[in-house]
Amino acid sequence: SRLHAVIDACLLLVFTIGGGIARIDSAIAAGGMSGPVRGVAVIAAVGLTLTVLALPFDIWRTFRIEAQFGFNRTTPALFAIDRLKGLAISALILGPLLALLLWLYGRAGDDWWWWAWSAWAAFSLLMSWAWPRLIAPLFNKFRELPDGALRTGVIELARRCGFEPSGVFVMDGSRRSAHGNAYFTGLGKAKRIVFFDTLLEALGPGEVEAILAHELGHFRLRHVAWRIVWSLAASFGGFALLAWLAGEPWFQPALGVTDASPHALFLLFALAAPVFLLPAGPLAAWLSRRHEYAADAFASRHADAAALASALVKLYRDNATTLTPDPLYTAFHASHPPAIDRIGRLAAPTAGSA
Repeated sequence: SRLHAVIDACLLLVFTIGGGIARIDSAIAAGGMSGPVRGVAVIAAVGLTLTVLALPFDIWRTFRIEAQFGFNRTTPALFAIDRLKGLAISALILGPLLALLLWLYGRAGDDWWWWAWSAWAAFSLLMSWAWPRLIAPLFNKFRELPDGALRTGVIELARRCGFEPSGVFVMDGSRRSAHGNAYFTGLGKAKRIVFFDTLLEALGPGEVEAILAHELGHFRLRHVAWRIVWSLAASFGGFALLAWLAGEPWFQPALGVTDASPHALFLLFALAAPVFLLPAGPLAAWLSRRHEYAADAFASRHADAAALASALVKLYRDNATTLTPDPLYTAFHASHPPAIDRIGRLAAPTAGSA
């Protein structure tokens, strides 16, 4: 919402040029902490503060907006447990990573950013493997798709598309929301196909296979691989820029921190970077929409285009998605093409041979 965006902008100003980070840093330093431990504590304190400040908006979105349209199935207890689990996992995973990055900054000399990026890249790839196996099951229950015509059709389709899954699972998405989805996740031999139970309830077998064919299109057309490559390349550029800013005496004072430190540098960069990267949003959205069109065309060749169009109509209807979004908003923000454009292409006589 506009109000949320305005408040986010105000918080950004408060924590940067308003001196919020500097005050939190001073308070923690007064407690006797120093080095990477102090850095991790400051970053954690800022992150926790922002999380708490965002909590009312999360509650409003879940229990007011989502509930108003019949989507919310989350109880207050489950909502609270999810947030506490998220904080605990962040502390256990990100805490050691941040400590390592700050230690490298202080010990690896001028090449610290290269080693820091290498650690970040390794962490990102490790999380791609660990998330479906270790972390996602902490939030949702996954069960194998039962034997039957649907499972047989799904596995045959995956194999025709060159995808050998390590498992086909159904996730209990209905515990939290009425929204439906399907995805595949993991790397190497750990690749999994996952269906939300709400999706299986809403669609017929042919429509489910068509949706899966679309998702497999992202895999076969190397969209997922390219996203990983681009993510790693972007993080490489980010660390290189961070190293340059570390040597610029104006950067931290200009954003409200007079007592320069590695952890303040990381925080300021993380908070300010999205503002300066905003002009890149339309390009990223355009590329994502191109990938969606390509995945639709792939699905038309390996499944029933009419079934995919029918499935999209049901999903747009069930998710209360607008069919006529503002063109300017779409160009700047939308990662998926408008429904009318997608369905129009699927209905074209050449859809199956695109």
